[in-house]
Amino acid sequence: MTTETPPRRFPVGTHPSADDPRILVHDDYEAFEPVPPYPPRTEREAEFYTLGEGELLLNVGPQHPSTHGVLRVVLKLEGERVVDIDPVLGYLHRGVEKLCENADYHQTISQVDPLEYISSLFCEWTPVLAYEKLLDVEVPRRAEYIRVLSAELNRIASHALFMGWFALDLGGLTPILYSFIERDEIVEMLAALTGQRMLFNYFRIGGVNGDLNHEFMSRLGDWMSRATTQIEANIGLLNENEILVRRAAGMGVMDAETALRWCMTGPNLRATGVPYDIRRAHPYSVYPELEFDIPTKTEGDSLARYLLRAEEIKQSLRIIDQCLERMPDGPIMAKLPRLLRPRPGRAWAAIEGPRGLYGVYAISDGTDQPFRLKIHDPSFLHLGAVGMLLPGNLLADTMAIMASLDPVMGGVDK
Repeated sequence: MTTETPPRRFPVGTHPSADDPRILVHDDYEAFEPVPPYPPRTEREAEFYTLGEGELLLNVGPQHPSTHGVLRVVLKLEGERVVDIDPVLGYLHRGVEKLCENADYHQTISQVDPLEYISSLFCEWTPVLAYEKLLDVEVPRRAEYIRVLSAELNRIASHALFMGWFALDLGGLTPILYSFIERDEIVEMLAALTGQRMLFNYFRIGGVNGDLNHEFMSRLGDWMSRATTQIEANIGLLNENEILVRRAAGMGVMDAETALRWCMTGPNLRATGVPYDIRRAHPYSVYPELEFDIPTKTEGDSLARYLLRAEEIKQSLRIIDQCLERMPDGPIMAKLPRLLRPRPGRAWAAIEGPRGLYGVYAISDGTDQPFRLKIHDPSFLHLGAVGMLLPGNLLADTMAIMASLDPVMGGVDK
């Protein structure tokens, strides 16, 4: 004779978790409210979170994939039109600058890699340049050419991903698949050179970590033989799409004066007609020896920012061709001791990254660790302009306008 086990009783208002029945979960889930649970701290906060007739607040992120990182955005809407915006930062904070100040000069190179995680070589290049100024190091010419070659490949990979994500935020799925195909080919060849696909840790104070090898050159030659055709096909896929072009045109418009006032750099500034490029304005490495154009647009809208990056990919291909043709033989590292103690002083170094001016301000106190290391990331400044670009546009265009600025939250929440 068998007896049935009486049903287990749980406290009122709870139920067992689907993952672990021993854990009880409350039934009354609370919806997350975008309004902060404290009184307004500033006049701006009081103004934003005070709703007018017919207005509502919509919380987007930080888990939303279209915020291009861990970014939370609170939108004030009237119907489907954006009235105001409050970007909320800090979900990805890692204290990289303080970590670098507690590491020796060589170790800081790996600490800055995760900032712009899709273009890590540029994050490494800037502190390396600043340290070389403090140490009065002359980098071998072959190492300089390898730096430019690998960085321009990384720029193409970054811009290719931008084009895919931008199209995805406008509703197109196929371009992101094409972009990842292009990006994967490039990171595979960079992995053959550096040992890693993403956080490369390749640049060194005085040179680079390794010379060009057979696998890298083989992959590069195969890719270069069809790169122009493939990139033109990818660009044509977007340029010939009437929906994308008509939606992006006139969306998120910014003029040159406003862009300069917001301290914008890179493609976002050049899309307003200002031909400012660090590689020409403040030359570094072997860029003065290379021929390339600085494309500009004057419309200043989302379409112009996209088209400009497409043109920059073609210029990067020109630079890579010249690097392969002119690269000399020789060493790839200057002779330096393992423990570096630069003279007391300070140095500023800036490069032209995929998103604009990426800079490092380093102070040495004569020890083997930087006394201060401050990082200038372009995404942080560009994100500040979102509150000016979005009002007046539709909710459906919000993510596309943000994507056109190409922010990376690793550098914003450094």
